[in-house]
Amino acid sequence: MINPQGDDDGLNPVAGSVGRPPVIHPTAVVESGATIADDVQIGPYCVISSGASIGRGTVLANHVTISGTVLIGERNRIFPNCVIGGEPQDVSYRGTDTRVEIGHDNIIREGVTINRATEKEDGLTSVGSHNFLMAACHVAHDCRIGDHVIIANGTLLGGHVRVHSRASLSGVVAVHHWATIGGWAFVAGLSRVLHDLPPFMLCEGAPARPRCINVVALKRGGFAQASIEAISEAHRLLYRAKVGVEPARDILRTQGMLVPQVGDLLDFLDQQQQGRHGRARERRRVA
Repeated sequence: MINPQGDDDGLNPVAGSVGRPPVIHPTAVVESGATIADDVQIGPYCVISSGASIGRGTVLANHVTISGTVLIGERNRIFPNCVIGGEPQDVSYRGTDTRVEIGHDNIIREGVTINRATEKEDGLTSVGSHNFLMAACHVAHDCRIGDHVIIANGTLLGGHVRVHSRASLSGVVAVHHWATIGGWAFVAGLSRVLHDLPPFMLCEGAPARPRCINVVALKRGGFAQASIEAISEAHRLLYRAKVGVEPARDILRTQGMLVPQVGDLLDFLDQQQQGRHGRARERRRVA
């Protein structure tokens, strides 16, 4: 691992470092204080702030800007014109040293922007591991993205959004601030997400609503057939028969279909109903 110190090549190896030293293009600007691990590649005209830490094997193509306090894990691929760690687009922000944290093995395509957090929660915007963010996505301040999430081109996440692991968002989706998208959900292109979207559902519309279960993802994910059938029956009771969360829970328990995934779905909906405007996390904003 190395810390740039402003000498001819911008780098000074730390004693005892192992692996191949990072490759930094001469036109890149790496501020003193940045921490660059072995095997990192930084392409032409990148700008790396003093508060950045970039993990082993990560590749920054060219014209990538890392601003403020940003911790990037290992083996990420970041494509041209991405801006990570820019100030939050929030009129109440007053320059607090908040941060962005990104895990391992992510693909972040051209023109993605990931803003650092405000002071309204815990000062963190985070992206987990094994995610694929396609071109021109925007991840606003205080967002949290889990693992194995796919976000297609031009999709915009408002502030304080939560996207749980294994969810997929298609192209040009707009997600309202403080909304939550459950795990294994799929959001169709051009949808407008104003309310929380429950796990395991295929959602679409303006505003987006659950239309059916995301059966393709569940099968690919190795869910047992009995679990898929139980989730399907839960969908029927909730969104077609419209019996309500607690009556659905009782019926599914009687039928022997209250499997863990169905329990997660019902708990998600219970929390959503406790929030405001169809968003469970609105309770936190009020607090």
